[in-house]
Amino acid sequence: MSWFRCTETRPWASMRLFCLPHAGGSAVFYRGWAEEVGPAVELHAVQYPGRADRMAEPGVPDAQQLARLIAGAMAPLLDRPAALFGHSMGALVAYEVARLLQERGAAPVHLFVSGARAPHDRDDEAFAGLDDDGLVAEMVKLGGTDAEVLRDPELRELVLPYVRNDFALVENYRQRAGTRLAVPVTAVIGDADPRVDRAQAARWGEVTDARSALRVLPGDHFYLVPQQAAVVGEILRTLEVPVGG
Repeated sequence: MSWFRCTETRPWASMRLFCLPHAGGSAVFYRGWAEEVGPAVELHAVQYPGRADRMAEPGVPDAQQLARLIAGAMAPLLDRPAALFGHSMGALVAYEVARLLQERGAAPVHLFVSGARAPHDRDDEAFAGLDDDGLVAEMVKLGGTDAEVLRDPELRELVLPYVRNDFALVENYRQRAGTRLAVPVTAVIGDADPRVDRAQAARWGEVTDARSALRVLPGDHFYLVPQQAAVVGEILRTLEVPVGG
């Protein structure tokens, strides 16, 4: 099964943007972005195993392994410049993918990390081992999840296994020693995000020898849903892609 969902192939696009979802998320989270980025960018949303149309596949609870699989799958798509965008858990995985690509001589042109603390600044919160009600409560607290859907026992049975997988991935993550990025990094957060503040987000600048930036937009952990146009606009400006063509 393919790792990427591309709603519109764009043979004449000047670059590709690979988007990695949050814990419990899937490629559909970025469905509205393809049109927003315009014709100069071909968007590929990562579909993690264990959910949606990859439900039959086992989840991957290790960030390094997941990054290796994604980086390997990207290889045929690196004939054009590539940028990475990851939200929350996706930011950590995107960072590890960027390191792997750089090690392989195919570094991305930019890394965008959203709603996440830096890889060397971890907390000790543990949600993966909570019972179903506790896990649902944490998901609802973060936002971005339809609480009504999670009250459906049958849907819970489908969703919670991969949510636990993802939470375990984040909780067990430790930055691997080695490669320091030579890739520009932009961190983006919501000003009311309960999981990461400005100072924590700014620490992403410590992982690269290239330039770094911090952008703060109105909203909570899932600020990028109502702020989609602003986030995509920031990406396009940073990448110097012409808006609208």
